[in-house]
Amino acid sequence: MNNSISTFGWFILLIGLSGNIAAQSNSEEDKILNVIQGVFDGMQVGDSAMVRSHFYHELEMYTSYTNKEGKRILSKDEPQKFFDAIGTPHDRIWNEEWWSPEVRIDGNLAQVWTPYAFYIDDTFSHCGVDAFHLIRLNDDSWKIFHLTDTRQRADCDIPEAIRIKHEK
Repeated sequence: MNNSISTFGWFILLIGLSGNIAAQSNSEEDKILNVIQGVFDGMQVGDSAMVRSHFYHELEMYTSYTNKEGKRILSKDEPQKFFDAIGTPHDRIWNEEWWSPEVRIDGNLAQVWTPYAFYIDDTFSHCGVDAFHLIRLNDDSWKIFHLTDTRQRADCDIPEAIRIKHEK
């Protein structure tokens, strides 16, 4: 009887510890996803300082697409031009909708892979995938240090709820 109580006690302890580990992982995942959402929120309101605050100071950005001639292109983007475009007053709202993010974390490195659809006001512009790499800094914050996106105007598998929201 004592052995079964002891075994049961260890079982309960292990379940409790595994729940705590899962909660910590979810907490880190939430922090990372909040960084990504912060970028898109800043884009929507045209606040380049808000957007910039989520990026590491040594940022690299790329876009991958197929041009009109069918040639595959990888284009290096200038982060400052991206920030300037966001901060330049414009009448139209930039809405980047994203869904089903896949998050991977190993120590101080994280990766987020997520499909997205980009709308200007409620007009569809393009879709693709955003691939973010983030680093955890000494203050425990996460910053994006690398972003590559794909872009296409057709063959987009956008969730119905997002399409209905924008394509009225």
